[in-house]
Amino acid sequence: MVFVGIKFKNNFVCSKYFTNRLEAMFKYGIDKLTIQHVMDLASGKIKGILTPEAITKVKVCRDRVEKMANGSKAVYGVNTGFGPLCDQQISVDETSLLQKNLLLTHAVGVGKPIQKELSKIMMICKVHALCQGYSGIRLEVIERILFFIEHDLCPVVPAQGSVGASGDLAPLSHLFLPLLDEGEFHEGESIVPTTYILEKFKLPSLTLQAKEGLALINGTQFILAHAIWGLDRMKYLLDLADVCAAMTLEGFQGSGSPFKPELHVIRPFKGTIEVAARMRYLLEGSENLNSHVDCKRVQDPYSIRCVPQVHGASRNAYYHLMELVDIEMNSVTDNPIILSEEEAISGGNFHGQPLAMAIDYCALATSELGNISDRRCYLLLEGKYGLPRLLTEHGGLNSGFMIPQYTTAALVTENKSLCFPPSADSVPTSLGQEDHVSMGSISGRKFNQILDNLEKIYAIELMYAAQAIEFRRPLKCSKVVEENFKMIRSKVKKLEEDRLLKDDIYVLVEMVMNRKFIVK
Repeated sequence: MVFVGIKFKNNFVCSKYFTNRLEAMFKYGIDKLTIQHVMDLASGKIKGILTPEAITKVKVCRDRVEKMANGSKAVYGVNTGFGPLCDQQISVDETSLLQKNLLLTHAVGVGKPIQKELSKIMMICKVHALCQGYSGIRLEVIERILFFIEHDLCPVVPAQGSVGASGDLAPLSHLFLPLLDEGEFHEGESIVPTTYILEKFKLPSLTLQAKEGLALINGTQFILAHAIWGLDRMKYLLDLADVCAAMTLEGFQGSGSPFKPELHVIRPFKGTIEVAARMRYLLEGSENLNSHVDCKRVQDPYSIRCVPQVHGASRNAYYHLMELVDIEMNSVTDNPIILSEEEAISGGNFHGQPLAMAIDYCALATSELGNISDRRCYLLLEGKYGLPRLLTEHGGLNSGFMIPQYTTAALVTENKSLCFPPSADSVPTSLGQEDHVSMGSISGRKFNQILDNLEKIYAIELMYAAQAIEFRRPLKCSKVVEENFKMIRSKVKKLEEDRLLKDDIYVLVEMVMNRKFIVK
């Protein structure tokens, strides 16, 4: 790793490092934003900067807005009211109050706050959108948001209240209330008032000017943040899905033949081919599977035999949402869009439908991963092909692993109930001005709830698979399976007699959440 000192504005010096995957700095409004960039910016691994090019674009657009604000022509959100009040023109003297009132009246979210990491991702995505130079916001407002990002100051944003058009109005209003010395911040495990944070860092509150409030709260950053957060989690869980299947297959002594490339090249879906290749890799060199290659079993149940087709279909959904999120991260989604000194287009770039439908698709895909995992858990309990019923040698007195599968069944059913697509619904708002909305914010929240449940389902399948593998000893499994088996056994002992399994499940859930298992 090579370090290079880089000097920035205000003589701030940052160590810049390069690796084959990561650049030390992300240039807002100039570079292309990726999920990896977002996650690294949010975790502080890399810094985001404003380049001279981005600053110029922001200033040019701001000059255009100021000319519009002082002109006689009505321009939506610049010198008019909002929503159904767009026909009410506002005087120059009332401009600042109009923008302040916009944030205050739209900050009506309810429910528990979203995770502070999501709040930070929202700010990162908003800054990048504002730096494209079409929003007309002042540089000092962007710099204040950057200060929050760099100092890990995350505003409190309630989870509920957005309908996903005209953007995520309520959550974005909460996100930017602190600019006005309103709202709250996360500080450790506590929530503190904005006044406390501004005094601590000696920051004055800002006075918003023409269009700035609208530029801040019009946009899809709440939906987008949940999609980014979910995709980052789903990427690991897709890989872990294959590891779980491989471990279960080892415990069940299933066949590796359904993963041969000759089978999948004649039905070449991208996800299916990828999963089949991964399964071949994950099972490579297994003494356990090779020991019964010529056995009389003709075929395995679908939950093992069809892993490439089922896991692969979920991968295809992941890739589809990835493609759309990649576009959205680098787009301008507020309103109106400032194109020139004379032209401000009031359009619909704030509408969340492009993401909402694909997020619902990914939610269904994630739920299906849990469905097939639960079926594999059940398969290991049936007492077939050398495994004892309920994975215990002393059944009767001992219930063994009977009951954890009840938990996977409950989680799977909960996920099914979460699969109703919010994007299929629309409730008119704003006196009919906003007569079709995306509900994408609900899609994003449900997507991540399903991912939460999937982490728990996989923890239980891994516990079952490790127990099943115990009954195949002394035969060795594949290298990757053995490494993960040892990792499980370092935390969870083989079940010999009934014991409290709650703690075992919790520790494995924690390992899944922290991505401890080897998936490559």
